[in-house]
Amino acid sequence: MTTWKFWAAFGVGVAAGAALALIYAPQSGARTRRQIRRSIAEAGDIIRDTADSVQDYAGKYMKAGKDVVGDVVDSAQNVVTAAKRMTSFG
Repeated sequence: MTTWKFWAAFGVGVAAGAALALIYAPQSGARTRRQIRRSIAEAGDIIRDTADSVQDYAGKYMKAGKDVVGDVVDSAQNVVTAAKRMTSFG
């Protein structure tokens, strides 16, 4: 399971658990509905924050991957250039 899927499932689970706990709590319906709305809003905030974090990590890893690919391409070009020099003198 990827990190993104884990945190998305976690956020949904938190919201569902909070909603169920509030529904079965002994209090007025209006208060319960307010708490459910608040819990859903908080879960949305958690999911947004998690999505932002995942996006940041993905950007960092993508940049690192591009750097590695660039290094490999540079190395390959150096090898080709050296091979051409060796064959032209041979």
